[in-house]
Amino acid sequence: MNIGIVGIGALGSLIGFQLSGADADQVWMLGSWPDHIAAIQRHGLACEHNGNVAIRRVNITDTPAQIGACDIVLILVKANQTLRAAEQARTLCHSTTLVITLQNGVGNREILATTLGDERVVQGVTRLGATMLAPGRVRFAGIGPTFFAATDGQRTRLEDLIKRFQAAGLPSEPRTDVEQLVWSKLVVNAGINALTAVLRIPNGELVARPPARELVAALVREAAAVAAARGTSLSGDPVEQTLAVAEATATNYSSTLQDVLRGQPTEISAINGAIVREGARLGIPTPCNRFINDLFGALDYRR
Repeated sequence: MNIGIVGIGALGSLIGFQLSGADADQVWMLGSWPDHIAAIQRHGLACEHNGNVAIRRVNITDTPAQIGACDIVLILVKANQTLRAAEQARTLCHSTTLVITLQNGVGNREILATTLGDERVVQGVTRLGATMLAPGRVRFAGIGPTFFAATDGQRTRLEDLIKRFQAAGLPSEPRTDVEQLVWSKLVVNAGINALTAVLRIPNGELVARPPARELVAALVREAAAVAAARGTSLSGDPVEQTLAVAEATATNYSSTLQDVLRGQPTEISAINGAIVREGARLGIPTPCNRFINDLFGALDYRR
């Protein structure tokens, strides 16, 4: 099974590292970060986990034509890069290739499907935590399951990928509840990402600091109310689940904090901003999410 990974940030690098352990020749990473690409090509990709560091040879390039056709293409770019990623993914596809989004936010699958066709695009959700430490070096910052919400026609083709993930130490399973998966992660991201970026703290500090915990709860309750208004059920207590994720990934720097520290565009418009827009459409007030979304704009975090 040939796998292409479009997006070489922390999560794309972590998944590329794990999947390359069994057969590196079948895995390629595609991105546009020159320092990261050069470091991996020269020295391999280093992954830190529980204080230990391992280095693996990983295929990486900034040129889609160097990769060729893939059976699976994983999309792990920022939400504002999805359209460009769709065009890149098109060059990696053969007639039965599946393209799977594991991105944050909502609407990414629809953008990919517009370019690539609805029948080949799969919605995925991952709860892995990863922190980029330096070019060529990533930290495995939190273990969590990866879900693939396939249609009946896609499920058989996904079985081998799920086995590959599991063999690589990445728990995964098929699911059918697409909307619940996407919104469950969106609610968690709404409570964690922006706050960790503004406060410049790792995820676990949101649990350790009572005022931060209250802010998390306020953001999450609004997001859950919007989900309920649109008819999307969330299992369990969303506040407790968000705090549990923050605690399970305590040392992780959220992807939004990593973006801010590197001076890169963030995805807050596709996370808290998406909740504000959907709340406005449904008549659900979202003052906390609106404030945090507007705050990012005021701070010029290039939403």
